[in-house]
Amino acid sequence: MTELFDARLNVDDRPMDRAQLLAAMADCDVLVPTVTDQIDAALIAAAPDRLKLIANYGAGVNHIDLHAAKAKGIMVTNTPGVFTDDTADLTMALILSVPRRLGEGEKLMRSGQWDGWKPSGMLGHRIGGKTLGIVGFGRIGEAVAARARAFGMDIIYTKRKRLPQSVEDQLGVVFEPDLDRLVAKCDFLSLHCPLTAETDGLISAERIAMMKPEAYLINSSRGELVDEAALIAALQHGRIAGAGLDVYTHEPAVDPRLLELSNVILLPHMGSATFEGREASGERVIANIRIWADGHRPPDQILDGWN
Repeated sequence: MTELFDARLNVDDRPMDRAQLLAAMADCDVLVPTVTDQIDAALIAAAPDRLKLIANYGAGVNHIDLHAAKAKGIMVTNTPGVFTDDTADLTMALILSVPRRLGEGEKLMRSGQWDGWKPSGMLGHRIGGKTLGIVGFGRIGEAVAARARAFGMDIIYTKRKRLPQSVEDQLGVVFEPDLDRLVAKCDFLSLHCPLTAETDGLISAERIAMMKPEAYLINSSRGELVDEAALIAALQHGRIAGAGLDVYTHEPAVDPRLLELSNVILLPHMGSATFEGREASGERVIANIRIWADGHRPPDQILDGWN
């Protein structure tokens, strides 16, 4: 960035507050935010007229008010696809870790309380033969399905537009148009849809109540997709078997009740945290800026909330 542009960087890697964001936007043509930077309508309204591009570092854009940006003539780009394998790998790790109680086992070892192998010690559940329900079947959803199939899981999915039958056959997945039915059928419910006005609170208290008692909820997308209070209550009272979470409703704050639960694996929003993925995302940001600066339409321009 510094070789190509007159760039000013957030070098200490800490989230910027509103005053710092306003100061950063005051005399720039391009803003490069991350998921922790809330670029809302008021912030966009205060931006100078010279700001014409918000080149987001990352795929999700729910932290940017796209309507306000469009109204002010500011183009928005993101970096789709670069974190697909990273997020799918982490999702599969959660699917494996929760039923096999790997988090509990690791804590047991570090506590020094393990006293040897026992026939009934640390019993968990297989994932082979279980049904995985995937909500949102884009790049990441498909990548998760491919991994889960290798472990012998049956895959059902839902999305806005069904895939062609030939693609379903190739992927080994079955379409379920009704989200309520999918939630009720699956042994693992994995979320891979973007956060929008329509998906906010998608997995509501009512839908959590539809889950099997032996089912697990996996979320590596956005915390706001789930009614977190209802999820906690279901976990506390054993109404579902467990959860694997990489995202939370009020990040970086985590509800202390989650920390007390042994049937939950908690990760610090690290689905995209690979050297390879972060470097590829940065390269996409630079490509979008360079193509825009040359007067052309960037390949990753957001149109009506989607690429």
